[in-house]
Amino acid sequence: MKVKALKYLAVFSLPTLVIVSFLKEGFYVWLPVIEVFVLIPLLELFFKPNEENLSETEEEVLKKDVLYDWMVYATVPIQYALLVFFLFTISQTQQLNEILGRTVAMGLLCGVFGINVGHELGHRSNKGEQFLAKALLLSSLYLHFFIEHNRGHHKNVSTPDDPATARKGELLYFFWLRSIVMSYISAWKIQTDSLKKKKLSFFSSKNEMLIMQIAQIGLLISIAIFFGLKTMLLFMIAAFIGILLLETVNYIEHYGLLRQKQKDRYEMVQPHHSWNSDHVVGRIMLFELSRHSDHHFKANRKYQVLRHMEDTPQMPTGYPGMILLALVPPVWFWIMNRQIQKLQTH
Repeated sequence: MKVKALKYLAVFSLPTLVIVSFLKEGFYVWLPVIEVFVLIPLLELFFKPNEENLSETEEEVLKKDVLYDWMVYATVPIQYALLVFFLFTISQTQQLNEILGRTVAMGLLCGVFGINVGHELGHRSNKGEQFLAKALLLSSLYLHFFIEHNRGHHKNVSTPDDPATARKGELLYFFWLRSIVMSYISAWKIQTDSLKKKKLSFFSSKNEMLIMQIAQIGLLISIAIFFGLKTMLLFMIAAFIGILLLETVNYIEHYGLLRQKQKDRYEMVQPHHSWNSDHVVGRIMLFELSRHSDHHFKANRKYQVLRHMEDTPQMPTGYPGMILLALVPPVWFWIMNRQIQKLQTH
């Protein structure tokens, strides 16, 4: 069973290529981008989706196997080591090609490690794992995601109340603005309501949103002091690239899917309220994030035991390919609106 875990070592090809990007010049600085948006989408054209699930016995064994946990834990020191490496490198980089390539490379890490793995660990009940989740989200300047995603998105998903659910016909570029702004406002509302219920003041140590803002501002000030304002701004651009990657994933995960309203409340979240992808390469490279239907059906399931769910909306390709499609709205609408129409006629 240990062999099954080894496939997730492929995740670490991204930080390896990021190191190459930071050390080399010219074409090499773009290798992380080529892997994510050229190589992986091409591979997924040749590998069929795998709908196979674990047996109950296998699932129990894998859930208890700490090797799977240590793989996601390992992303934390790697993320911070490469963040420091980026800050040192970019502060001394002069050529525009290298500045752009290395900043985008760091942005990919912010999205794939900082937010994606932060998302996985943020669903764990263990306080230590939640701390690691927040550490990763801090490295992407998106700490409020921990609050809004767990206590907002999972409650309101596939309803008009959820900023992170894309409406049918909504442009990705408008969605970015709506989701980023409204998710931040939602996180503050969730936190404020929690403080009111507990009769705590805004400046209470229990105000996680306030602490998160202080932590993020503190990180930026520290970078400015030690590496300069230019480096701080480039890090902010890298973090923003990671945020846009997350929000694009949000866009494709629930596009056009709505829960029905029954009297004064929405129906319970079901697997068919999320787009799913069983494309093998994308699944491995994102710690199974694309098996999203099962994730929303049971949010605390660890990545290694997420299942294919029958009768769920299936993406035509994996996440990297879907991101590329979403960036071209006419192509996206032509493909996905037809998919939605098929679902509605069944």
